[in-house]
Amino acid sequence: MKDNSASGNCPSMQSAVPTSMDLSSESDSSPESDFPGNSPSADEPRVATATTSLAETTSTTSLTAATVPTAATVLTATAENASGATPPTGSASSPRILPWIAALLTMVFWASSFVVIRDAADHYTPGPMSLLRMSAAVVVLSAWMLFRRPKFPTSTRAWVITLIWGVAWFAGYTVLLNAAERSIDAGTAAMIVNIAPLIVAIFAGLFLGEGLPWKLVVGIAVSLAGIVLITIASFSGVVTIGGLLLSLAAAILYAASVLLQKHFLSRDDSVTVTWAGIMAGTIACLVFTPDLITEVADAPMNITLQVIYLGVVPTAIAFNLWGYAIRFLPAGVLSSSSLLVPALVVVLAWLVLGEVPPLLAALGGTLCLLGAAFTIVPQMLRSSSRSSSSKRTGHS
Repeated sequence: MKDNSASGNCPSMQSAVPTSMDLSSESDSSPESDFPGNSPSADEPRVATATTSLAETTSTTSLTAATVPTAATVLTATAENASGATPPTGSASSPRILPWIAALLTMVFWASSFVVIRDAADHYTPGPMSLLRMSAAVVVLSAWMLFRRPKFPTSTRAWVITLIWGVAWFAGYTVLLNAAERSIDAGTAAMIVNIAPLIVAIFAGLFLGEGLPWKLVVGIAVSLAGIVLITIASFSGVVTIGGLLLSLAAAILYAASVLLQKHFLSRDDSVTVTWAGIMAGTIACLVFTPDLITEVADAPMNITLQVIYLGVVPTAIAFNLWGYAIRFLPAGVLSSSSLLVPALVVVLAWLVLGEVPPLLAALGGTLCLLGAAFTIVPQMLRSSSRSSSSKRTGHS
């Protein structure tokens, strides 16, 4: 902990306890001084006067120096707790393995959604499917919010960005992707959408200061080559210009949403941000309500339950895990982990649906895994080494 006393390692009795003037000075200079309730109260007890006995002063001074953190430290901790802020990417105090676990679970859940959509697409059109999916997610997250203390954005600007992000990702992206897969081969649509991680890596490197490590670029290229092989193996011959444009628009919305979240929203409370974003997306999809009522009445119950599953697991749970992971990991590296999804889809379709993948698809899935590993593993090892060094430093 930083010592603000003037005497260094052995603070004197007079300098160990900051006066009211010292606290005011530190509060004014702290970047978190704008947070209400963080400034020292005017009614705080003052330092013992000259008439206080030497024994009382010595006892009070020793207790204060040993147990009370500096004003700047208290202000920073309070502000972080109030805003849901986390240490920036790569800081020594951030967890090292949990964000990677969250990212991996997110990819598995997102991959499962492709398997489910394959059945549901025959009974639900793009808009109503998105509305039912988002409605289920809103119900789950709203129930969750009742059992926790939400930390809402405190500025109009933050609310506007959250709502734009929510409409772009949870309404625009999902509807466009669902529509694209009705007018283009699903594998081709997935191949086009998966250029989004490359877009994210380039823009995050140029504008968010993450750089463009050669291993990241090579890993993305290898994974994209694998996706091409999977696409060729599963190609059914259904291609339209409209489907290509819809897939490209979905990729752009995906990349823009990730960059927007990383730059503006990653330091906010991820649960609250995800809930607000999904709520905005649900409201935007309400125009599909009449069609949804008709399709729910006609669709088999098991198909409707599958769409509800899309809202609960790949949306409500997965996007919260994603929001947590993006608070600690570079946007380029995290988005490149989504290149695992095509390979996971091949595996899940094999295990769940009994669809044995063609040799070319299996080879493509292997390339996806190798490319993603080439991108992600060095970052994981670097995080692990930093964590170990920080622990050694803390115990030394």
